[in-house]
Amino acid sequence: MISDEQLDALRLSGERVRVVRDDLESNDVVGIVVAWDSQHVLIRRRNRRVVKLDRNYSFQLFGEPRTSPLA
Repeated sequence: MISDEQLDALRLSGERVRVVRDDLESNDVVGIVVAWDSQHVLIRRRNRRVVKLDRNYSFQLFGEPRTSPLA
């Protein structure tokens, strides 16, 4: 699970993140961190829609190579 400090750093920097939900790259969510609570994170996508995701997913910087959580 991603920590509050990591989420706050990502929110303040405004960097795009990739949320890897499973082994398929097409199911990834890319956007910026907007808000979070103890169980969920809100990610704003490029089309300005907000997605509510579980904090247990793998969070990676968008500029880095994608790594699968199952590998």
